Amino acid sequence: MNDRITSAANQHIALLRSLHTPKGRAAEGAFLVEGPHLLDAAFDAHITPLLIVYDPDAVERTPDGRRLLARLLDAQAAGAALYEATPNAIARASDTQAPQGIVAAVALEDVAPDRVRARRRGRARPLLLALDGLGDPGNVGTILRSALAADVDEALLAPGCADPFAPKVMRAGSGAHFFLPIRADVSWEEIAQRFAGAPPPQQVLVAEARGRRAYDACDLTQRTALIIGNEAHGSSKEAGRLATERVTIPMWNRVESLNAAIAASVILFEAGRQRRAKDRSPQEPATHETDETDETDEADGADDM
Repeated sequence: MNDRITSAANQHIALLRSLHTPKGRAAEGAFLVEGPHLLDAAFDAHITPLLIVYDPDAVERTPDGRRLLARLLDAQAAGAALYEATPNAIARASDTQAPQGIVAAVALEDVAPDRVRARRRGRARPLLLALDGLGDPGNVGTILRSALAADVDEALLAPGCADPFAPKVMRAGSGAHFFLPIRADVSWEEIAQRFAGAPPPQQVLVAEARGRRAYDACDLTQRTALIIGNEAHGSSKEAGRLATERVTIPMWNRVESLNAAIAASVILFEAGRQRRAKDRSPQEPATHETDETDETDEADGADDM
């Protein structure tokens, strides 16, 4: 164990603090991970953080924290720089108002989409997801979390979306970044190329409040690309050019739109429901079985659709 960090001006605390900004993340080639849950998710993905700073007293207060402590020494043995720190130092490194006692830096290359894809189980995943100008970090993180839970193949973030490695997106994603291939700031030309890749989608659906077809009237078991925009600006012209269908979520009582993260989740889980129904044999009774998912916390957002 290294010396205990007592100063908020310590170089390691300064490095973690720099990861709050896009410029700092680019300079260090790393992003911020906070709290026992996210650290556990990184370890579950066999990722060793570059740096871990923690307050033993704070971490020991929760069952998750106590379980995590046993994994920290393994991370140190694997090459992580591990430091104990005072609450004041932790607070300086943290992006939250109520720090959970542990903050880490993880290399961006460890969550590169091709590397994440290589870690996933080898089964067909028919659904691609693209986010069209979703600027709210909470919404983006929540959608990524739902995308992992619904077993999306990969997520593409077009220009104008929140940085997926911003601390608030990381917290809302609740570990999705370690298991879902995410491509950030992807041009529409590249999105079109990835949509056309093998196997190409049989349909490209743009979700809109005033879409022409109900989302659950579509066959979502076939290779499908789903584009999620927001109500304030509508879908972009670039998204419209790729669309083969504009879909909507029918609603009652004059409700005109849903929060973008909620709407995306509704459609993603309908795709999952259809896949389970298709895979179920005629003799097999209906169940509520689901694929592997992580229990995660909810997050609020401002973008609607």
